[in-house]
Amino acid sequence: MTFEARFAPLDILRAPPRGKDWVGQDDGAVAGYASLFDRVDMANDTVARGAFVSSLRKRGAAGVRMLWQHEAKEPIGVWLSLAEDERGLYAQGRLNLAVARARDVFALIRQGAVDGLSIGFKAERARSDGRGGVRRLIAIDLWEISIVTFPMLPEARVSAVERDAFMIDGDGTTLAAQLRRAATLFHATRSAA
Repeated sequence: MTFEARFAPLDILRAPPRGKDWVGQDDGAVAGYASLFDRVDMANDTVARGAFVSSLRKRGAAGVRMLWQHEAKEPIGVWLSLAEDERGLYAQGRLNLAVARARDVFALIRQGAVDGLSIGFKAERARSDGRGGVRRLIAIDLWEISIVTFPMLPEARVSAVERDAFMIDGDGTTLAAQLRRAATLFHATRSAA
């Protein structure tokens, strides 16, 4: 078996991350689809429903690394939840903002300069579908999910990135607006005292 990587672009801030554990956390949170079922990627592969089940049972989210550009020497965070649903493999993770590269990646994601996710895996079972040489991946041993520059699967997307509270808050206000609001409240409380 050969280690392989498949890329999927990020789509920032299209939908909130799933689950109550994501509400009010520190920034660095990312979530979205690392792979989509039954979509042919640019390497002429398609992933079957259920392809990740065995690997996820064996490794769990903690056993799948979050890397930058598939570089084993550049871990940038952790995947907290990985689950198959009707659409594909949904991933929730957190960039480690104590790591310089993760801070860089987070800034690039928020800017829209980096827009890809990619799975790194070994194909455990695959077959040719006979449709123009398309390989159908039946069982995948998932090793890592990377944030990448160039995607292989254009339809798979990250659906959310938690924004830095000092840059932009949930209602879209900037740091300057937040500071003006804080100054107004401060002066109002001093005047009332």
